[in-house]
Amino acid sequence: MEYILTFLEGIISFISPCMLPMLPVYISYFAGTSENTLKTFLRALSFVTGFTLVFAVLGLFAGTVGTFLARYTTFVNIVCGLIVVFFGLCYLDIIKLSLFKGISKKVSVTGVVSAFVFGVVFSVSLTPCIGAFLGSALMLASVSGTALKGLVMLLVYSMGLGIPFVISAILINQLKAVFGFIKSHYGIINKISGIFLIVVGIAMMTGVLNKLMGLVR
Repeated sequence: MEYILTFLEGIISFISPCMLPMLPVYISYFAGTSENTLKTFLRALSFVTGFTLVFAVLGLFAGTVGTFLARYTTFVNIVCGLIVVFFGLCYLDIIKLSLFKGISKKVSVTGVVSAFVFGVVFSVSLTPCIGAFLGSALMLASVSGTALKGLVMLLVYSMGLGIPFVISAILINQLKAVFGFIKSHYGIINKISGIFLIVVGIAMMTGVLNKLMGLVR
């Protein structure tokens, strides 16, 4: 159950209002002046690997912290749940914070190595933009109880964010209509995203999420 949630959070991060509009810009970095689809694909994959590495380390850290706090499970669940609910309220614009902003810095991607470095930089500089769902994934990782599980959960989150990135890099022209539809419905998407986070947060606070995870196992 928690893996499904973190994967969904990765996908929603991808279509967030400060992320999706920048997608053509990012993909232009991967493609450069070349129309070589394989080269674009490899650079996009290297970019995804870069931010996945950083997020995985964060998941490992969150899971490790959760291990030390295992005896305080109820308290940790409540605190983490409250944080996730807070993120949800921000998405619903009930709490107004200008945290989730994207970046528009000019970068130079000339190969898979520079694409990887760009992915690492991206993971840090765009964290405020996708902070709500990344934060929720980290909260889930922290209550998972083990470092390994925290690592795996953030790998799953990165897959949810990274797979659409790679697909978009090679099919950007074919997906323009889809992206246009998403952009025109950002109001609804934000509301659904906010409600999703609040439900997850409440489930964490009340212990319902732990029970659901127990049933799935």
